[in-house]
Amino acid sequence: MCGICGFLDLTRAGNGEASTATVTRMAAAIAHRGPDGADAWVDAEAGVALGHRRLSIIDLSVEGRQPMHSADGRYVISYNGEVYNFPELRAELEALGQGFRGHSDTEVMLAAIQHWGLEPAIGRFVGMFAFALWDRQTRKLTLVRDRLGIKPLYYARIGSTFLFGSELKALKAHPAFRAEIDRDVLALYLQRNWIPAPWSIYRDVFKLPPATILELDTSDPRAEPRLSQYWSV
Repeated sequence: MCGICGFLDLTRAGNGEASTATVTRMAAAIAHRGPDGADAWVDAEAGVALGHRRLSIIDLSVEGRQPMHSADGRYVISYNGEVYNFPELRAELEALGQGFRGHSDTEVMLAAIQHWGLEPAIGRFVGMFAFALWDRQTRKLTLVRDRLGIKPLYYARIGSTFLFGSELKALKAHPAFRAEIDRDVLALYLQRNWIPAPWSIYRDVFKLPPATILELDTSDPRAEPRLSQYWSV
């Protein structure tokens, strides 16, 4: 179990030091998800910050640290989960000429996205995962959740700030967050004893549905997240 978090300031008004402090605080709120390390990546000019709490399982070296960059430098990922068939994908990518620094499934995922594109790569992933992917070329943020929704991922658009995290605790650690209980969802919880996606207990804070891709294009500060389903039973 790892933890991911981050935010996107659509006004791009922040600075690197403040953004790093904020995303580090968000990651600290979910430290129990990844006791083996923490790191953050910030592009203040783009307004994006990615955080990660690491539980080292597959690659224990520094080559497995996240947020991780793709070999070509285009993509940055913060990822929670496990792709079971990554050895087979790695062998296929190596046959195409792709080299690897370490032995993590994270690096294989990035290489797959780089070579085949996001959605075709996701179609090849067999496992449980939730991840945030920043495209430095198009300045687009993408959130993805596995087919059955085994790994959690929450998000919220609060004014000009877009937040996301593995748990609500991460979002609550951001200064823009407003913890307003959604009374309609509270009633749903009392009926079912759980809260189904896409809702959460807080107003205007959502759980990304299973098998869903969320894309946020930063070229328009008023743009709303676009959701699409990539798989159905």
